[in-house]
Amino acid sequence: MPKYMRALVIDRPGAADELHLADVPLPVPVLDELLVRVVAAGVNPIDAKTRAGGGVSAAITGYPVILGNDFSGVVVRAPYAAFPLQPGDAVYGMARVPRTGGTYAEYVAVSALSVARKPARLSHTEAAALPVAALTAWGMVVDMAEAAPGQRMLIHAGSGGVGHLAVQFAASLGVHVTATGSTGSLEFLRELGAAEVIDYSTTRFEDVVHDLDAVIDLIGNVHDATGSRSMGVLRAGGILVNAPTGSWPTMQADAAAAGIRSTGYKVSADARALDRISALMDSGAVRVHIDTVFDLTDGAAAHRAVEGGHTRGKVVLRVSD
Repeated sequence: MPKYMRALVIDRPGAADELHLADVPLPVPVLDELLVRVVAAGVNPIDAKTRAGGGVSAAITGYPVILGNDFSGVVVRAPYAAFPLQPGDAVYGMARVPRTGGTYAEYVAVSALSVARKPARLSHTEAAALPVAALTAWGMVVDMAEAAPGQRMLIHAGSGGVGHLAVQFAASLGVHVTATGSTGSLEFLRELGAAEVIDYSTTRFEDVVHDLDAVIDLIGNVHDATGSRSMGVLRAGGILVNAPTGSWPTMQADAAAAGIRSTGYKVSADARALDRISALMDSGAVRVHIDTVFDLTDGAAAHRAVEGGHTRGKVVLRVSD
C-alpha cells in the first residue's frame, strides 16, 4: 500500500475555492474498520455547510480536513480473516466527518457498522450517491413517520437528493404520497411514484391538502415559513419530521400547541438499513437519480452546484477508476 494518497482538502473554512488537491497520509484502520479504495464520493449539503464554517465545522480540531461522507469503492483491507467483507468486495457506506477522515480521497477507513455490499445493479457512481440521502430518507419515512399502506404523506422538496428517495420509499410501502416541487420537476415526481404533485410556485399546499398522517419537511422555515404552514395540514396526532433542524428553533413548542407530534432527524450510519436499501435498489423498486458527476479536481464546482439548491437528485465526485 502507498504511504500517501490524493485527497481534496480545505485548510480553513471559506468559499468553495478553498477546496484543493493535496497528498495526505493514507488512513490507518483500527479495530472493526475496513480500508476502502474510493471509486466515487457523493456530495451533500452538509459538506458545503461544513466547508463554509457551518455544519459540523465546530467539531473540527485541526486542518487540513478531508470532507465527504458518502462513498462507493472496493475493500482493500478487512478487520479480520473471517469478516464477511473481504479485499476485492464492492461496498458502499458512510463516513463520520470530522470524527473520521472524509471520502473526497483515494482511500477511507470506515467502521464495519457503516458499510454494506454495493447494490449489484448500481455503478459505483450511483451507489456513492445513496448513503447519506437514502439513510436520511429511510429514517424520516420509515423509522419516524412509520410509513404503512393507506397512510397519507406530504413530502416537501420531493425532487432533491433526499426527497426523491423519500418519495420512492414511501410509495413502495403503499403510502399515498403528495410531493411539492418546482414546475419543471412535476413529471419527475410522478415518475417517482407521487400520487399527487404540487407546484410550490403557483399553489399553496395548505389550500389543497389536509388531514394528513405525516409531513416529511426537507425545507423548514428557511423559505416561506414552509415548516410552520405544514402543521396546519396534519390531522390531530399526525407527525411532522423535519431534517434542517436549525431552520426552526421553536418547532417543538409550535407543534405541541397545534396538537401534533414533531421531531427533527439526523442521519445515522447503519449497515443494516443500507442492506434493506440495497435490496430495494436491486429489485428495481427504487432508483437513484444523478444530477451531475464531477472529477475530484472539480470539487469546488460540485460544491457550488449543491449550494445553488436546484439540483435534481444527487451530485457525485469521480475519485478513481
